[in-house]
Amino acid sequence: MAEDWARPVVHWELYAKDVDKIRDFYRQMFNWEMADGPFALVPAGIGAPDPEQFTGHILPGDTSRFVLDIQVLDLKTSMAKAEQLGGAIIAQPVDVPNGPTVARIADPEGNHITLVQQ
Repeated sequence: MAEDWARPVVHWELYAKDVDKIRDFYRQMFNWEMADGPFALVPAGIGAPDPEQFTGHILPGDTSRFVLDIQVLDLKTSMAKAEQLGGAIIAQPVDVPNGPTVARIADPEGNHITLVQQ
């Protein structure tokens, strides 16, 4: 039997009460081209991070949820756009030591998204 290895994340899912509303939010917020219909397929974007830098964490929390980290051109502009589209600002920009500047928003259903300055 061959030696096993660490398994990469190859797919993600976001469940929504109002799929059309959430699909519209993400289309406008991140310029994602998504299919219409019951399954809003989201293709890979341009400039995705190096696979060696694509990491995740398991953290303690008071609820179970997923948080997406999405790279943007400008944090302040993206935060304002999120509010215009019915989202909310959760955390103002913070410089991560030896890392990027990040901020956190929520989509219209309260799902958290970390915005990562390009």
